[in-house]
Amino acid sequence: MTTLIKYRRIVSDSWQLLGMGEADLPAELPLAGDLIIPLTLWRERHTLLTGRTGRTGVWLEPSDDPAELTALPPLPPLIAVRFPAFTDGRGYSTARLLRSRYGFTGELRAIGDVLRDQLFELARCGFDAFALRADQDAEHALAAFDDFSEAYQAAADRGPLFARRFQAAATTESEVSR
Repeated sequence: MTTLIKYRRIVSDSWQLLGMGEADLPAELPLAGDLIIPLTLWRERHTLLTGRTGRTGVWLEPSDDPAELTALPPLPPLIAVRFPAFTDGRGYSTARLLRSRYGFTGELRAIGDVLRDQLFELARCGFDAFALRADQDAEHALAAFDDFSEAYQAAADRGPLFARRFQAAATTESEVSR
């Protein structure tokens, strides 16, 4: 079990990541235990996965289309998005699409080359779990969520600042007029 940050807390992880390479994929998936499998395996064995007693999550590569998950309902309880390098930002768009367009409400996990400096923006895009790179200190990384006191742009976590301020002013004016 690896340690990860989930909902801004350090927790133990019961999920096992399978198949970072074709040679790593087992011929038969274990029936028990929580597994995160690549999208290709999800597509190939989707009907067989329903017989498992453990939960099955899917991990997406930067080039994978998240719409493919919606073609094989139901959506998995966990979707992991792999960042092959911290400079590869495609996973941010994938997260935003999963939350906003496809209505994914399960656990959305960032895996791969995930650094402390990315956590604030990853959370804004909809990630709620983060498997940090091995050289990152999870205790130290928790402070990243408070690096910025405000965000101007709209994101998966909230609307744009001008709209939030307008709403707050309207609410205050409404309360004063009562």
